[in-house]
Amino acid sequence: MLTVSRSITLPESELTERFLRADGPGGQHVNRTESAVELRFDVVHSPSLPEPVRERLLARRDRRLTDDGVLVIQARRFREQARNREDARERLVEIIRGVLVPPKARVATKPTRGSKERRLAGKEQRGKIKQTRSRDWSRE
Repeated sequence: MLTVSRSITLPESELTERFLRADGPGGQHVNRTESAVELRFDVVHSPSLPEPVRERLLARRDRRLTDDGVLVIQARRFREQARNREDARERLVEIIRGVLVPPKARVATKPTRGSKERRLAGKEQRGKIKQTRSRDWSRE
């Protein structure tokens, strides 16, 4: 059982783990051990996630989310399989916790009268500076 929050827990049956050979340093032993972990969690078909959390998780533009709605996390930071398993699970929990709180709705605002006037005054000033740089071609 993986605890995300007080109200959300993920049973082990919803998590799929696959063990791979990790790349990188490690000597001859690295070619024989499968210490890297690929953790898969089906966001679309998970009964453990509330609907608003599921929608926010699927709306994220995350490269780890497949077209089928499966979140794939690869952990190969450590040399031990157990530590990589724990790392993948912690990262899954952090991703889900990141979408628990809905984002604040943006309140549209209008620019103030003073800011509009300052902007136009600045444009006018800039135009005058550019005008003084130009050469008067009509006199020649």
